Amino acid sequence: MEQLEELPAGIWDTIKSSFSMEIYDGKSIADLLTLETIVGLAGNIFAALVIITLGFIISGFIRRKIKRLAEKHSSLDDTLFDFLGNIVRYGILAFTCLFVLNTFGIQTTSIIAVIGAAGLAIGLALQGTLSNVAAGVMIIIFRPLKIGDFVAVNDVMGTVKEITLNFIEIADMSNVRVVVPNSEVWGNTIKNYSSYDTRRAEWTFGVGYGVNLAKAEEVIMETVMADPRSKDEPKPFLQVNNLGSSSVDFLMRVWCSSSDYFQYQADMKRKVKEALDAADINIPFPTRTVVVERPDAEDDAGATG
Repeated sequence: MEQLEELPAGIWDTIKSSFSMEIYDGKSIADLLTLETIVGLAGNIFAALVIITLGFIISGFIRRKIKRLAEKHSSLDDTLFDFLGNIVRYGILAFTCLFVLNTFGIQTTSIIAVIGAAGLAIGLALQGTLSNVAAGVMIIIFRPLKIGDFVAVNDVMGTVKEITLNFIEIADMSNVRVVVPNSEVWGNTIKNYSSYDTRRAEWTFGVGYGVNLAKAEEVIMETVMADPRSKDEPKPFLQVNNLGSSSVDFLMRVWCSSSDYFQYQADMKRKVKEALDAADINIPFPTRTVVVERPDAEDDAGATG
């Protein structure tokens, strides 16, 4: 204490004024250094630690419960419930932070107002991203497509590999990775070729005008229906559909499994062609007769005469 008294008067006055300055909740440093204040502050810190611990435990527990709902029921989407679980968890943690601030006597009303204004500004800045998230939630809820489906969306045709809240990943026909934003998926027409178990295949087979149409019809029907992938129900359809410039066209429609569609449709074109050839049924192709007129032909004939 004697050493402190030996300090210059100006420095000593500065130190005393610093200790008497109010720095927290109307209290000065001297007030905060009392035993009562230190014990109270330690109690607040302990209470804050307890609140934070409980917040993490409760939020994690509720998040796991929400995720297990989707695991127990196959009709519920895992991605959606994982998203909901995270939303609930972060909401609980946000309230936990507010409780901690209240423990230390900090008014949270103004903080909430600042967070709300910041959230509005961030929402306006990220409206494109938020629209993707909103569309992703709609896709997950209504499920117009799912992982493994073969779809055509936004001029992209392929198999769905991943569905997230921001985008959908599709492997196209060449196995190229295509990422489509959710807003463009939900805002466009979606063709899902995997939604139903069966599809209708369709072909047009042309034969010559001189062919016995009943025989040609019999060959086409027997060839197509002999394939095990062809279904008897719904009943297959075959009839003359068009009289072309060089052929009589048969329209054939048969139902098959969706998973067989593309290969089945390609195989039948070859099989019917081979069957018609074996039955000596002419398959015409367009021909054109070209007549060349020679203007000098009459002059040559007159000169000769």
